[in-house]
Amino acid sequence: MEVFVSVQQFIDNILAYPLLIMLVGTGIFLTIRLGFIQFRQFGHGIKVATGKYDDPEDAGDVSHFQALTTALSATVGIGNIAGVALAIHWGGPGAIFWMWITALLGMCTKYTEVTLAQRYRVVDKSGSKLVGTISGGPMYYIEYGLGKAFKPLAMLVAGAMILVAFMTGNAIQANTVSDLMNSEFGISTWITGSLTAAVVALVILGGISRIGRVTGILAPVMGLLYVLGGVVILAINYDGVFPALASIFTEAFNPTAGVAGTGIGILIQTILWGVRRGLFSNEAGQGSAPIAHSAAKTQEPVSEGAVALLEPFIDTIVICTITALVVLTTGVWNSTTETALTLGEGDLSYVEEVGGRNQPVASEDIPVEIMIDQGVPIPGASDGIMFAWHEVPVEAFFIDQEQTIPFTGLIDTQAGVAIAEGDGTEYSTLYGPAVENGAPMTALAFQEGLGDIGKYLVILCVFLFAISTAISWSYYGDRCSMYLFGKSSILPYKLVFVVMHFVGAVAGLNTIWGIGDTAIALLTIPNVVALLLLSGIAKKLTDDYFNAFKPGISREEYLTVARTRVNKHESGSEI
Repeated sequence: MEVFVSVQQFIDNILAYPLLIMLVGTGIFLTIRLGFIQFRQFGHGIKVATGKYDDPEDAGDVSHFQALTTALSATVGIGNIAGVALAIHWGGPGAIFWMWITALLGMCTKYTEVTLAQRYRVVDKSGSKLVGTISGGPMYYIEYGLGKAFKPLAMLVAGAMILVAFMTGNAIQANTVSDLMNSEFGISTWITGSLTAAVVALVILGGISRIGRVTGILAPVMGLLYVLGGVVILAINYDGVFPALASIFTEAFNPTAGVAGTGIGILIQTILWGVRRGLFSNEAGQGSAPIAHSAAKTQEPVSEGAVALLEPFIDTIVICTITALVVLTTGVWNSTTETALTLGEGDLSYVEEVGGRNQPVASEDIPVEIMIDQGVPIPGASDGIMFAWHEVPVEAFFIDQEQTIPFTGLIDTQAGVAIAEGDGTEYSTLYGPAVENGAPMTALAFQEGLGDIGKYLVILCVFLFAISTAISWSYYGDRCSMYLFGKSSILPYKLVFVVMHFVGAVAGLNTIWGIGDTAIALLTIPNVVALLLLSGIAKKLTDDYFNAFKPGISREEYLTVARTRVNKHESGSEI
């Protein structure tokens, strides 16, 4: 496992900066080439999404609104709860600014990829409720848009999408739920994993129609519930909102306040964490959402692209911002809380200070013993290597939950126990002040604002967000599986997906997140290259559509024009 993690981290380090440059660069390029479409046609996207121009005669499996909610169910999830907390923990408040930039550019990127996916989708008249009648996504616009010579690249993207579906869209969701349930209620991860895996299986085995019906209800309800809770907290802490916003802007260009990863002047870390978590949250450029939008009932590719550009705005500009402001105004992001420090597992790590920053140490460099005297680590006794929780050193250790009896003795890092000086009593758990991270940090912030109601609200939303994200991502992966291996592979794929959900629930948090980031990079880089190569087609489709459908057009006029254009410009081929 250590070798695997080392390889993953090596690949991640190589791909991290090219991914950052390509995503931001592609977003800027497409925004300029398409004339700032995300701002000009924002209102049109709302009209299409709300069903103003729906035509029941159009080919497809779900409505515009259901396609949007399916895609939002995949994007509005753990990234909004745990991802925002991770960005602030590692990159400081300034990381949120770069999440915003990623979202604004991502609106145009997502518009482009969804428009292309609709243009090159495949309609299968022999499809069923389980299999679906529509297939679309990056593998199709790469193969049919760029030509058969690019089919190997399309196959690579489809394979990477399956890996992302298993890890990022599934295992990470299960992991976050099980981690939160374990930290809050002491429920074993395997119990939580079994429950959520059963729920996911119940929905995804019913096909895209059932997925669309479930997400059409679940996504709006859970989003509204979470947003209302956050707005109430911000209203209570109104005097802290503007200082929090100010810190986001000032720390974006001169980061000083990252708890774990950012020191003075480490700008690139703040940008990287903001862009990474922004991408994970809204998924612009990944090529995932186009798969859901391809199933929408429409003959106009651009109309669904206009719907899709709403996603990064809803996900990141609205929901992630509310999470960030709640975390910042309540002050939980840089404060410690009474924590049970499980010595053999959990979120412990070992770090050393390098250039003003706490850096994780390699496993072979971890000392066998950490010496503690009256609750305080002995300086220099472990070559400067410190016991940390969420990568932040713990400054005091106690043997009781009330933190009144300091611990004296040593922590055996290999056995995962603390051995008291004198009587040799062994403790598998110590207690001390530690920072939170991920979903538990957000839960703590909501608890600070609303009491226990806030904590349970986040726990409920984590559960709902994770389930809905896994449900939507199962569909993304099964379209890719069908593309690579045919219809017969769909059921085996879904069974493996359910198993991976359980595995994610019981695996280590850092490992799962790391693999997820690497898988996203492997998928996103070839996808954005394809978007650049096909940007001319996206431009042509955009101009043609908005020349035909003028601003303020009525439903009747829209449907009349759309039906006359069907034979001239269809949005997919038939098989």
